[in-house]
Amino acid sequence: MYVQQLEPIADSLALSALVAALPLLTVLVLLGAVRMRAHLAGLIGLAAAFAVACLGYGMPFGQTLSSATQGAVFGLFPILWIVVNALWVYRMTVRTRHFDVLRRSFSRLSADPRIQALVIAFCFGALLEALAGFGAPVAISAVMLVALGFDPVKAAVVALVANTAPVAFGAMGTPVVTLAQVTGLPLDDVASVVGRQTPLLALLVPLLLVVLVDGRRGLRETWVPALACGAAFAAVQFLAANFVSAQLADIGAALAGAAALVAVPSARRPAAEPVRAAVLTGVRSQDPDPADERREVLRAYAPYALIVVIFSLAQIPPVRDLLARATRTFDWPFLDVAGPDGTPVGGNVLTLPLIATGGTLVLLAGVLTAALLGVPAGAAVREWAATVHELRRALLTVTSVLALAYVMNLSGQAATIGHFVAAAGAGLAFLSPVLGWFGVAVSGSDTSANALFGALQVTAAQQSGLAPQLLAAANSSGGVLGKMISPQNLTIACAAVGLAGREGDLLRRVLPWSLGLLLVMCLIVVGQSTAVLGWMLP
Repeated sequence: MYVQQLEPIADSLALSALVAALPLLTVLVLLGAVRMRAHLAGLIGLAAAFAVACLGYGMPFGQTLSSATQGAVFGLFPILWIVVNALWVYRMTVRTRHFDVLRRSFSRLSADPRIQALVIAFCFGALLEALAGFGAPVAISAVMLVALGFDPVKAAVVALVANTAPVAFGAMGTPVVTLAQVTGLPLDDVASVVGRQTPLLALLVPLLLVVLVDGRRGLRETWVPALACGAAFAAVQFLAANFVSAQLADIGAALAGAAALVAVPSARRPAAEPVRAAVLTGVRSQDPDPADERREVLRAYAPYALIVVIFSLAQIPPVRDLLARATRTFDWPFLDVAGPDGTPVGGNVLTLPLIATGGTLVLLAGVLTAALLGVPAGAAVREWAATVHELRRALLTVTSVLALAYVMNLSGQAATIGHFVAAAGAGLAFLSPVLGWFGVAVSGSDTSANALFGALQVTAAQQSGLAPQLLAAANSSGGVLGKMISPQNLTIACAAVGLAGREGDLLRRVLPWSLGLLLVMCLIVVGQSTAVLGWMLP
């Protein structure tokens, strides 16, 4: 058995934390400063994690290799399983030209690209996050924006930044449910505090999106619908998380945000020609698109409606229990790891939800889509194979980064960083969201960051006299802001819009927004830990 150590480097927690952070820092520097391709940066970061685990922490090479293999498997299934099948559905709609029909339909809803960004990236993306999570919202939203005429880089940035406010309650509340499980706190208590933090982000993100799309002019001309959208989203997310169900918070919020946009008259006005020319690529006129038959419009929306319906049905308890019967759990070979207290860690066991996972459900939606759109079986299979080929570098990037994350987690590197932050004393409330942000930046998942650091946040809160629910929630709320800079999410965004190898460009564009919003969340948590905003807590 390998027992994790918290202070393996010179018996110093600070020095050990510095060394433990090297793998992730290596990846971010190679992506952002050196502009190295993401799959190469991921492999070098994985090598750094191996070196720190074996040489610094004394983890046996065999167990380190086993940890990395488990991370790579998790990267393939369920994460890339979702992305491949989601992009497969998109490719079939392009093949049958129904994506053009969908684009024209969105254009008729609003000819203003700034409003289109809010509808697709913020509202529709939030609905996908609520139902599927992982990389599906970014991938699908980004390709839809490109189809509307957005520059691929701008589309990817907008999709990444939009995928923040809904993340804590994504995948039917999985992150907060996991947080409650690992901390031992009641789900209602945790969800209610998260529901008093992330809605504040939801107020800001739509305003930020119109700035990203069209700069100051975008904010000046569309702040009313953007604020209405954010306010409706925030209000419903707060109400659902506190008084209804954490699992339904994002679904209600996404629908409310979209309804608010439709209700604001200024959102339906066409944008001036200079705006469209500046925002969209290849757009020269605002001539009306040809009218599509109602039947074809319904078929264009059908793939995404199928995704919503299938995921909703899968959350009905009897259906969920039936799908869960196919889940397989087994001990991972050549891995026997215990935490610093000697308790075996959860990573020794691998759980594979073969059917009850987003990728399989999207695959089912894809099969039904092929039948509905008249795509022959052979052509559908070829499109699926072409999707895998298109994502071949993304496959390598995501598997290497997830392998890095698992090595960091199972060797004890992540625990060292967590304990170092938890020892911040008076600054703990400020740094608590940073810990969640770091966890998501490494793993790409708010659920994983909560599983990793949730219990540690509660322990630190109890030792420092702060409310355990506050710091537990701060871990999840801060974590959502690390998703946009996570290497695997950058890779998914690039792959979706045909920018393979330009992850570094995206990182440089989204990092300032990630850090700026993280600072806002840190200040919110500090305020809630004092009398300034303490009245906000239940």
